[in-house]
Amino acid sequence: MRDLPDPGFAGDDGVASTTLTAALTGYREDPAGGHAAALAVLQHERLLVPVVAVLAAGGQGEDGSDKASDMATVLMRGRDGRTALLAFTGTDAMGRWDPAARPVPVPARTAAAAAVQDGASAMVLDVAGPVRFVVETEDLRELAQGSTLVRVSDRYGWARPAR
Repeated sequence: MRDLPDPGFAGDDGVASTTLTAALTGYREDPAGGHAAALAVLQHERLLVPVVAVLAAGGQGEDGSDKASDMATVLMRGRDGRTALLAFTGTDAMGRWDPAARPVPVPARTAAAAAVQDGASAMVLDVAGPVRFVVETEDLRELAQGSTLVRVSDRYGWARPAR
């Protein structure tokens, strides 16, 4: 039997962080002024990335039954053709989207890195609510690279770790 490494979320009950929920509520009330503040909180949080079963190539039996399937993360395609990785603050928000999806807890930075690796241009948080939040372009890349969003006076900026 193989031992799997601890992902760092032992005892996680799937409930959204109250700190993140408050930051997203602030964003909903003031989208222009609250985006960076919510992102500054999000960078330190655990997210749930859904995995769903997809039929493997040649995976259907002669009787039409699923013979083989793989588990995959979910990318959503927008009207403009760009793709985004879906992520959720908690199991309640994920259940609004798809009750059958399986949650995989990961740090927000890991979810952002997975989005970039999959060629997505964004990460959409809680697509079915209660507050939809999008991380895209430079913010997605900086979060994926391990940069830290910091507040200096009345502005936010990305600080990169020394290499």
